[in-house]
Amino acid sequence: MTTIDSILDHLAASLDTAQKARLLSGGGVFRTSAEPAVGMRAIVTSDGPIGVRGERWDEADTALALPSCTAMAASWDEELVTRLGALLAAEARRKGVDMLLGPTLNLHRSPFAGRHFECFAEDPLLTARIGAAYIRGVQGGGVAATAKHFVANESETERLTMSADVDERTLREVYLAPFEAAVDAGVWAVMTAYNGVNGEPMAESRLLDEPLKGEWGYDGLVVSDWGAVRSTDATVDLAMPGPNEHWGERLADAVRDGRVPESVLDDRVRRLLRLAERVGAFEEAPPAVGADPAEARGLLREAAAAGAVLLTNRDGLLPLDATALRRIAVIGPNAATARIQGGGSAAVFPASVVSPLDGIRAALPAGTVLDHASGVRTSVRPRPVEPADCRNPSTGAPGVRVRFLTADGTVLHVEDRPSGRSFEVDESVDMNGLHTIEIRTVLRAPSAGRWQIGVVGLGAVRLEADGRQLVGEYVSPESDDPTYLHVSPSFRQVGLDLADGQETELLACRVFEPGHGRVLALTADPPSATPAEELAAAVELARGADAVVVVVGTSAEHESEGFDRATLRLPGEQDALVSAVAAANPATVVVVNSGGPVLMPWRDEVASVLLGWFPGQEGGDGLADVLFGHAEPGGRLPTTWPAADDGPAVPHTRPDGGRLAYREGLHLGHRGWLREGATPAHWFGHGLGYGDWEYLAVEVPQQIAPDRGFSVRAVLRNSGTRRSREIVQVYLSRPGSAVERPVRWLAGFAPVHAGPGCRVEVQIDVPPRALAHWSTDERQWLAEKGVFTVLAGPSCGDLPLTATVEVTATRT
Repeated sequence: MTTIDSILDHLAASLDTAQKARLLSGGGVFRTSAEPAVGMRAIVTSDGPIGVRGERWDEADTALALPSCTAMAASWDEELVTRLGALLAAEARRKGVDMLLGPTLNLHRSPFAGRHFECFAEDPLLTARIGAAYIRGVQGGGVAATAKHFVANESETERLTMSADVDERTLREVYLAPFEAAVDAGVWAVMTAYNGVNGEPMAESRLLDEPLKGEWGYDGLVVSDWGAVRSTDATVDLAMPGPNEHWGERLADAVRDGRVPESVLDDRVRRLLRLAERVGAFEEAPPAVGADPAEARGLLREAAAAGAVLLTNRDGLLPLDATALRRIAVIGPNAATARIQGGGSAAVFPASVVSPLDGIRAALPAGTVLDHASGVRTSVRPRPVEPADCRNPSTGAPGVRVRFLTADGTVLHVEDRPSGRSFEVDESVDMNGLHTIEIRTVLRAPSAGRWQIGVVGLGAVRLEADGRQLVGEYVSPESDDPTYLHVSPSFRQVGLDLADGQETELLACRVFEPGHGRVLALTADPPSATPAEELAAAVELARGADAVVVVVGTSAEHESEGFDRATLRLPGEQDALVSAVAAANPATVVVVNSGGPVLMPWRDEVASVLLGWFPGQEGGDGLADVLFGHAEPGGRLPTTWPAADDGPAVPHTRPDGGRLAYREGLHLGHRGWLREGATPAHWFGHGLGYGDWEYLAVEVPQQIAPDRGFSVRAVLRNSGTRRSREIVQVYLSRPGSAVERPVRWLAGFAPVHAGPGCRVEVQIDVPPRALAHWSTDERQWLAEKGVFTVLAGPSCGDLPLTATVEVTATRT
């Protein structure tokens, strides 16, 4: 019988060395090289993990925006995450994408990490299970998932060059564990990190051979992060993007010279061909058919509620009774402007977004008065000119005209766009000879005052208003990080006094330079009230309302790929806003709209705190469902929330001399807090539903063999008045262990549902690995003989049920 491996061997053998080497270097920014000799089309990739952006980063090419990965993991719901993965697969097929660059399986080592929102959890087991569910959903739709960033990529500071120094046992038990689970789940691709580990760049790391391809038996493709292959010594299979100057012909020469064994080249080619077979790249691309729009929006709304974490709910203020409210105040900088995602390569442009204000307004009965005020402002970067405020001078329609010109003024390409937002041009457009990019529009001021007009871009930039130059200077790059160059390059702003309804023609342009990207944006920020006036207006609205919802948080400006946070404080004067509103009205609910932890010094001043994360495009409706009781806040914290920037178990993200030491070892997150004997603001696993759960009993076997897992049986009762869902969490501890261990560690979890007054049983399976530790002496997993304590409850900090189980022997 002919097997797929024998077919792949035959195809690989039909290529010469030059063809093989060329195939292993990308064919463009988001495409692999095609190989007509074997009938293989290019494999199209796209950034993820919360949407499928496609090959072009452009608001004209919209994509569904899912909740952040922190929100997905907060659901502790594998079935839901698998459905979200299937939705991503449908989006990928709609956009002609074969390979999604997600999920991100790095851990929440530090809450300061800029990409925290893109990772699932601080715990390796929770990350492993949610990541595997995501992979099953994506690949069930015929699209490759890509587990990234292998490995120890938990900070953004000096991310292109720094080395994460991690001891072998910690690496095995903590940071490699989610990737091992991804391999067990059958993931088709793994992406290496920019950083090194223990002094070895990950694109050249021996970890790709052992344990990834060897011990774990991984048969998929290893792809570099974009631009991470910097020599022919790289050990990845595919260098992206391409053509890569260090790969391709140089790799072919290295094979001919014997510096790279031909068997290694052949193995890499077979892995790429195997991926091509799995995604259908030996066939015509499938029809571009996506998910049903209404069903997709319904799932995203459900997911936003499922990941929402109710941290506190004094006096049962939530859920609010919408029929009893005569007036409600919705306050905060994130209320009317939806902050649905973090910054960087994970960002997408959804076709529509439901803000918290939109969702709450739609959920209120007729006659209820809704008042809104921002209270404070937090934006740092300027706002691209919006369609409502401008018209294209060439067409008269809302929007702008963009032109790409040669040095002599010849027009290479013209685009009419809805806004002045930053953008990239489709690769199919010939840009040879590009010299200048310009954006032109007519701004109509909807309010009088001093507007801030700006230009975003690098190199020689110019900004004009009615032919008068406002800016003319050379903007030098501040970083060579791809996120800075392509997502958030420097900007310049100038004040311009405009009368109400006044029109002025604006022009922004820049001279294109290789290495600076093509980003150009024209921005216009309207006049605003003074901070004192905005705060006073918000407090006045709160004082006259039956209930107040304050939406505070961060945005893509504050949480993003490319940099780490310097503080967990809310940006601007949001803390003062919350305190002032709470003092004016005790019926205050604070909704925290962020990707990762923030400090909440006011948390004891307000009645309820609801964590909404970056909730995706349907977040406003999902939030309203939770606030008014149409859905339960289904989330539990996937990471510990500290009460201060300098907590005893809060590691920093700043390398020293290019090295970032993971000194906490096994004790990250809640494990670190437990070791220090300290109490955070909120423990890992914490979250309140609308039920009231009692933990009644737990049963475990008395003895187990070292190579066997076991089941925990827990009995609970929902003594509340509403049907509710609970996540029963099981932790292990090993008092008197002969090896260093966390105080306790998550070993399993399972959901349970029950109506009011109902008693229910649930089984939580504990896998054998939960009992094992990695022996650096014997280089294998061992299970220590003796008694382990089993603890069960609703969070790491609240475990009312205990039992013991004895491991009868040491497994070798």
